[in-house]
Amino acid sequence: MVPLPAELFSANADLHGDLLRNIPGIRDSQELFDDLADDPADRAVAIAAEGAGRLATSGAAISRPFDYGTVISYSFESSHWQQTRFSDGTRFGVWYGALELETTVHETAWHWQRFVLDSFASEARTIVTERRVFNVRCDALLVDLRGQEVRHPGLVDPVSYAFTHRVGDYLNGQGANGLLVESARCRGTNAAVFRPERLSNVRDRAYLTYRLDVATRRMVVERVRGRAWLRLSPGDSGRGNARTA
Repeated sequence: MVPLPAELFSANADLHGDLLRNIPGIRDSQELFDDLADDPADRAVAIAAEGAGRLATSGAAISRPFDYGTVISYSFESSHWQQTRFSDGTRFGVWYGALELETTVHETAWHWQRFVLDSFASEARTIVTERRVFNVRCDALLVDLRGQEVRHPGLVDPVSYAFTHRVGDYLNGQGANGLLVESARCRGTNAAVFRPERLSNVRDRAYLTYRLDVATRRMVVERVRGRAWLRLSPGDSGRGNARTA
């Protein structure tokens, strides 16, 4: 295999600021046990028991991509990792954030739309999901790959992760904290962080609602419920532009 060119890793960015993390989350709190018990006292006991074995919100928000699929472990076992752009999911986890709110929408909307269409592609209906966005402090020297996509288009390949897996494997093996890279979905910047200790101070940023028209594959994103903020069309699935309402 041809080695990765040294010039690919020639720039660094000393980041001391917030990254935005966009994950599934509901806008309104829900009574999780109201269908199991009529007595409020019984529901309170169930909620206390469920919460006793759960991680604090701030820790879970940071650790979730490293420890995906569990809410009680920080061990980062390989069985919890997932294949992503910069990891094949077998040796290490990657935490993804973005510098811009719109970039987090393009990234998560693309993946969520693929998931929905795998299940409901033949149905004429609107599918709705809710998201929660956090500000997460990052203090790290990151490898800056922005601009390298011109000479190395594999960095922003919309489907194949073959090149980026090699990049992730190399940087993680070198002990790098992570990287900054142009988004493959829009004109924005993503961060891939390999070291959870470089992340801290989780704070709420925004709640979002995604509404996907399955038939047309058009999506409306709301920051305020019922008010369109961003509109995405099928042509936006690559590195195009969305329209802000």
